[in-house]
Amino acid sequence: MLKIASKLPHVGTTIFTVMSQMANEYQAINLSQGYPDFNAPQPLLDLMQKYLNAGMNQYPPMTGVAYLRQQIAAKVDKLYSCTVDSETEITVTSGATEALFVAIQATIEADDEVIVFDPVYDSYEPAIQLAGGRTIHIPLDDKFNINWNLVRAAVTSRTRMIIVNSPHNPSGSTLKAEDLDQLEALTEDSDILVLSDEVYEHMVFNSLAHESILRRPKLRERAFVVSSFGKTYHATGWKVAYCVAPVALSAEFRKVHQYVTFTTHTPTQWALAEYMENYPEHYLELPAFYQAKRDLFVEEMKDSRFKLTPSQGTYFQLADYSQISDKSDVDFTHWLTQEIGVAAIPISVFYDKPTPSQHVRFCFAKDDATIRAACKILREL
Repeated sequence: MLKIASKLPHVGTTIFTVMSQMANEYQAINLSQGYPDFNAPQPLLDLMQKYLNAGMNQYPPMTGVAYLRQQIAAKVDKLYSCTVDSETEITVTSGATEALFVAIQATIEADDEVIVFDPVYDSYEPAIQLAGGRTIHIPLDDKFNINWNLVRAAVTSRTRMIIVNSPHNPSGSTLKAEDLDQLEALTEDSDILVLSDEVYEHMVFNSLAHESILRRPKLRERAFVVSSFGKTYHATGWKVAYCVAPVALSAEFRKVHQYVTFTTHTPTQWALAEYMENYPEHYLELPAFYQAKRDLFVEEMKDSRFKLTPSQGTYFQLADYSQISDKSDVDFTHWLTQEIGVAAIPISVFYDKPTPSQHVRFCFAKDDATIRAACKILREL
């Protein structure tokens, strides 16, 4: 019998796939996996058709279509006052998961330590493990903020990278300017790299600014910053993202990227580039667009037995269900999907050492009618 030694023996199917499959099986309203149930902007779809028909269907440059990289550079400069070279410091990837994976594979070696914060997005640790590194888990506090004293205590001579994620999935918390002050002080005069997962950068609420690593020159010189077109333009299935990094880090990143996907879907890149140039209001208005959906969800849940603290960012909202059930969050989400008809994500699965949790994550990147229908059901619990 054929024997295979798994490189990821403890990894199964992601919770997002599990809960979406369950939602489909039980015909539940799917507020679990993070994707919109509405379409990308029509002008963007029209541009996709334009470039399909214009023959932009062969390999683009390995680093991404130049027009798109130029538009990314212009946006980064406009939003974060950060000048980046579109030729040497921007790489287009086939989704943010690829960019995160490639950054880790390009820089992490055997026994290097990588600090992450629990609850942690589930793609980070498998990538670290495949690179031969060790994942050091630090729990966020009860408000899902970083305790920098714990970070300083965890840094050793083996620490090679710190991964930050803001706005944070799954909690919806955001990094503040003082967090970047702490990160800058901690990494200064060291060889520690920063990998910043900023895929929800345009979903920061209450008129707050997104505190991108790109705002800080001292952090930028040691950082990979990952952003997502799929999240920004309501087209998660297009799987197009990008990584901004200084020249030396981008060079190493590209060595790995060319052997993972080599390049990314051509007409999509051209369509995104022209849409970015002609419709910048889309991403500029996105915080207000999603805050309205967050506010609708919170308002609709006001008379329920769930307890909510409004999300600071992302298109996710945590909810405490302790007044409804004493089930574990995994059991609760299964019951909620199978018996009640609304799918959510349990939070405990994002911890290295699961702490008993009675929080679940709902996605409000949905049509208003979908939000109202789901909340009507949840209010009755």
